[in-house]
Amino acid sequence: MIQILTGCAIGFVVWFTVRYLMAGLYTVDQNERAVKTSFGRAQRVGTASTLEDPIAQSLDPEERQRYAYPQVRVIPPGGPYFKWPWERVYKVGISTQTVNMAFDPATPSANQQGTLLEAVTKDQLNTGLTGQIRFHASERNLYAYLFGVKHPLAHVMGYFVSLLRERIANFEAPAKRGDAGQVVDTVAVDGISINDLRKNLRDLNEHMDRESRSSEARYGIVLDASLITGIDPPQEVESALAAINTAHNQVSSDISLAQASADQKIEQSKRAVEIETLKAQAEVEPLERLAKELAGLKESDPAALSAYVRNVRLTLFGQAHQVYKEV
Repeated sequence: MIQILTGCAIGFVVWFTVRYLMAGLYTVDQNERAVKTSFGRAQRVGTASTLEDPIAQSLDPEERQRYAYPQVRVIPPGGPYFKWPWERVYKVGISTQTVNMAFDPATPSANQQGTLLEAVTKDQLNTGLTGQIRFHASERNLYAYLFGVKHPLAHVMGYFVSLLRERIANFEAPAKRGDAGQVVDTVAVDGISINDLRKNLRDLNEHMDRESRSSEARYGIVLDASLITGIDPPQEVESALAAINTAHNQVSSDISLAQASADQKIEQSKRAVEIETLKAQAEVEPLERLAKELAGLKESDPAALSAYVRNVRLTLFGQAHQVYKEV
């Protein structure tokens, strides 16, 4: 009987050791971070919250009340680590991932199987958008990623798409300015929303990057970059838009040629004025010098001035073929 009890005790110890102590060892890979919970409660860093972290600077006052998450203790890569049976370890990959911006995690078949995102412009055209989003889990806000929302990627994708559609619906091209800073009048075709969006893709991408910064504080996901690569109009207006763009390019070409011709004529006129001015100055300068010399002769000796005038007249008479004298 004693041997049976001893065997049961040894068996229990062996089972407990294998089941809980040996199974409680775990490691964390290089591209992972881990959070440990005890009886379902994540281990916190004192009373610190994400509102004390710089990632909360992008939140407005109302959002700061809604997205106040505790800062949790993050387990770095390495190991082996140990956990008790009542503890649980959540591992999160922090490597950067890339998805199509039309991808819907909740409904993968939406948006034409996640390949084309539709949005309505300010002039009521239904456009198709293509592009990619790079993202990764935020090590500084793992609580929001693990426990804040049920599907953080679905939330952040919905947040991004709503921002993008709002921007498309209200987008206006910035006013063109000349060299002196004045607003330059543009051809009316520039007001077509698809043309404006295509010409300002860089500004649109930069705007989306700025507006998406709060996703780290909201959902624990960092949107590294958004790259909108294509904005396509509906098929029924593609040919009409191409014709409008062709006409616009022709008008712009004619305007450029007219401006170049006008600038050339203006420069030629300026050059002609400069040449005639130099000629007039060249003719005036000897006369002014002669006037100074005659004034000097008159001051020194009035008779010398009369003799000078007589000699000049004699020279002129010698060169003349006919002389008319007033009676």
